[in-house]
Amino acid sequence: MLILGFDTSNYATSLAVFDTTAGEVVCDCKQFLPVKSGQLGLRQSDAVFHHTAALPQLMQTIAKQTDLTRVEAVGVSARPRDVEGSYMPCFLVGLNAATAFAMARGIPLVQTTHQQGHVAAAMFAAAGSALFGRELLVFHVSGGTTDLLHCDAAGHLKCLGTSNDLYAGQAVDRLGVHLGYGFPAGAQVSELASRCDESIRPRASVQGMNCSLSGLQNQCERLLQEGRSPEYVCKYCLLCVAETLRRMCAAAQGQYPGLPVVFAGGVMSSDLVRQYITHRIPQAHFVPGKFASDNAIGVSILAAKEVGAWPNISV
Repeated sequence: MLILGFDTSNYATSLAVFDTTAGEVVCDCKQFLPVKSGQLGLRQSDAVFHHTAALPQLMQTIAKQTDLTRVEAVGVSARPRDVEGSYMPCFLVGLNAATAFAMARGIPLVQTTHQQGHVAAAMFAAAGSALFGRELLVFHVSGGTTDLLHCDAAGHLKCLGTSNDLYAGQAVDRLGVHLGYGFPAGAQVSELASRCDESIRPRASVQGMNCSLSGLQNQCERLLQEGRSPEYVCKYCLLCVAETLRRMCAAAQGQYPGLPVVFAGGVMSSDLVRQYITHRIPQAHFVPGKFASDNAIGVSILAAKEVGAWPNISV
């Protein structure tokens, strides 16, 4: 049984096909939304336009890799998060395309959220089906969220903590754009950081399970003005994000001891962040960049679960 997933976020247009018999993602494709040099993202009207233009080409790419006539259910991220009032117009593009595909074929349409898709993709990449159906702590860290979530055995997400101002991905992207890179700039910031051999003591502003990251942007700009190298400042930025997450996690583990911790979202694709946290949080599960950044993989997996086609997945 093939399940087709759609995700049209504020960063990328993505499709994925999950094979429930094989228990694996048989194909996926993604196209980042184009952002003009020096800009920190897109207006929603522009995002809607680029998604609308990209989807037909991505569908052709998927059709060359698998037989879409075998698709028996469709999943789509219809909004950012599963909370009241969560809405962004860019997700309507994927919802409309997924609805049209499902109605034309007479097959089920499963609506989920972008955040739930991120979490499912991370759980799948980390341990196959082993983490599904278990109580977990989950971090969703990207350009639009820095959320610490509690996931119950039924897969319901409850926000335990978040950033009171700037999100981690925003801090990283703004540093990268300030250094002259295009948006999003996480990969470039990570690359520069990897070249720094200096020892850095990161700082963090955390109260309980909530954090503040607006000061990090100011700190990075001040370090550059003082003559610190871009490599040093990028490493400082990423380590401060990592230390922030560590402290939030420590607070959560005091309330929920012994739970596995899954890290999802594009910021978690940083090797530096991964190494810092892994050495300090033994229960941490990280995932490859393909599954960490925006994608439709988790959406297709959640649709498979919803229609009762959940296999015994192995990593």
